[in-house]
Amino acid sequence: MLILAIDTSCDETSVAITEDRKIIAHSIYSQVLIHKKWGGVVPTLAKRAHEERIDWVIEETLKKLKIEKIDYIAVTYGPGLAPALEVGVNKAKTLAKKYGKKIIPINHMEGHIYSCFAQNSKANPQRTFDFPYIALLISGGHTQLVLFTDHIAYQIIGETIDDAAGEAQALLPKAYQALDKAAKMLGLGYPGGAVIERLAQKGNPRYHLFPRPLSWSKDLNFSFSGLKTSLFYHLKTISESEKDTHLEDFASSFQEAVFESLLIKLEKAIQRWGVNRILVAGGVGANVYLRKKIRRLAKKMSGHVFFPPFSYLYGDNAGMIGVAGYFKA
Repeated sequence: MLILAIDTSCDETSVAITEDRKIIAHSIYSQVLIHKKWGGVVPTLAKRAHEERIDWVIEETLKKLKIEKIDYIAVTYGPGLAPALEVGVNKAKTLAKKYGKKIIPINHMEGHIYSCFAQNSKANPQRTFDFPYIALLISGGHTQLVLFTDHIAYQIIGETIDDAAGEAQALLPKAYQALDKAAKMLGLGYPGGAVIERLAQKGNPRYHLFPRPLSWSKDLNFSFSGLKTSLFYHLKTISESEKDTHLEDFASSFQEAVFESLLIKLEKAIQRWGVNRILVAGGVGANVYLRKKIRRLAKKMSGHVFFPPFSYLYGDNAGMIGVAGYFKA
């Protein structure tokens, strides 16, 4: 089954062609440079950039295969930035009408779940499904624990009650990522997640003990607003010299607090549901240190952990939308 998949959920225009679970073509246009000077994604600018680039991205992808051979068109309908999503949905409708194709609407988060099972060549080992799984989804605007019991069968068992691990403060219509917000406070610019990770490698994760919000609660929900506020007020109590001298330590300590908060609830979920097969997806999951910590937890729980097999699948991408679309179709 051949699917043309479209994702315009935030600041990347992405189009892919998938055959069942195999990604056979993929093109993406990133808007990072457009939004960088604003310190975060501006919805009106994102929509304009999607409108300007989507035809080009589709044309690049269809160089691999003519659209007449496509069976379905899958498109992200949410969650995400409404103005940005509108561009992808409208384009999918236009193509479907013009070429007589059926549309498969895909939730962006279920796309992230299926990113762990994507393939890009026949040489790659086939990942078989062995339900159930607990999925930890940590993307730019969402932090969720999901019980994945069968194909297209999900139960959200934990989620953020305020800011996501990938979210921080709605100073702009689109919230910043938590790690990006920390980077902004530390004067590192946007996007800052990768910069935080790089600095944290050289820092002391125990230099400053930031809170682990809701670690005491019995539920599986997350909260990161207090963590972000803790960093904000702590930086007010120290000199610029101390901040500069211990920049790597602050980056490491903040990152440690975010990741430990995630692992505390993930471990509780494994214990509560008796499921030790773990899926980790979303942009924050690209962090190497976090992946090591989750692998360590999986080993402790005698379980297994699966990550997206290819680096571009961690972020927003149409490849995962096509794979989810296959199972929906």
